[in-house]
Amino acid sequence: MRSHVRRFFILLPCLFVIASALEASASTITQNVSWTIDRPGTDVKYRIVAYGDSIFAGYKGSVLEVAIYAAPTVDGDYAQADWNADVETFRRAKSGATAKQIYEDKIVDDVKFMQAANTRVVAFEMCGNDALQARNDFKTQDGTCDYGKLDDALADCTTYQELAMQFINANAAAGTKRKIIMNLYYAGYDDDDQPADCTNSPGGEHPNRQDVFLQYLAHINWRACHFAQMNGFECEDAFAQFMGSDFDSNADGRRDSRALRYRRGESESGYVTRITTTLRPTIRDPNAHFVTATRSFDYIQSDDTHPTFSGGDTSLGIFSNTAKGSSAPRYPDEQYADGKVPIWRKFGHERIGTGLSVFNPDTP
Repeated sequence: MRSHVRRFFILLPCLFVIASALEASASTITQNVSWTIDRPGTDVKYRIVAYGDSIFAGYKGSVLEVAIYAAPTVDGDYAQADWNADVETFRRAKSGATAKQIYEDKIVDDVKFMQAANTRVVAFEMCGNDALQARNDFKTQDGTCDYGKLDDALADCTTYQELAMQFINANAAAGTKRKIIMNLYYAGYDDDDQPADCTNSPGGEHPNRQDVFLQYLAHINWRACHFAQMNGFECEDAFAQFMGSDFDSNADGRRDSRALRYRRGESESGYVTRITTTLRPTIRDPNAHFVTATRSFDYIQSDDTHPTFSGGDTSLGIFSNTAKGSSAPRYPDEQYADGKVPIWRKFGHERIGTGLSVFNPDTP
């Protein structure tokens, strides 16, 4: 007992340093998970690889624990039923990382994970931290507004989204059948609906923060989906999935979550106008995602940033920052029959994972 207590107190300073590092501005921490959905009656195994930041990591407010069923693992749970096989999901993630860091430190440095012969799906998401850091910079400004950090975030996202696709195309295993990018939802949408402290010159007006950030986010998201179209990727439109209700709130004949989607062939200016002006009244904060006119679910955790999830969590190694495990399918086969498990609309990660699963090949 005494030796266990001694080891515990030896570890305390290490844990404090890790936690303090993550809380610091623009800090990063690796949070990798490999999780296998172990389907009864089969020894055949296929792989889904996902690269990203805290979203794909399954971040839940801890540096040492993450959600088991983050979106890529939800996708793997669907795939095991469709493919009648075990499915291993590798989430190679770095919480707090910018697009450049995800490209260099995860996609490039962890290339071997997508080169395994049994890889069938490779997905990635990035740019969330570029946008968050630029938004935080803008929020703290007074005097004349400086849009430089927002411009830099847009430029970096433009560069590294396309570089990532080109690298994955050149390096993923030959058997890879689907490649996916996920764009950005807008956490904190309602909170940003207020004047900035800074002013635009020469008029001296205080711009609405939500107006500013939505413009930049729309450009980032159009480029993600446009580059996907140009590079043979699919685009999982998390913005439409999170920000649009699942009913037709403006009587235009389409569910809001469908109407907000990127449209193949649409110009950048056309998309930005549609999101920021034409359909702006249908955009809702994902803290209350309405699935009907009277029923909603909270897609965002209490930190007002990360998606909610169902199921337990798994512990990361203190020094490896990695977790590994397996579990049986969550539902009997008949509940996967229509491509949506019963909780698909109740949690943020379930919603994203279901969206990713739409692009899984019918057969591996």
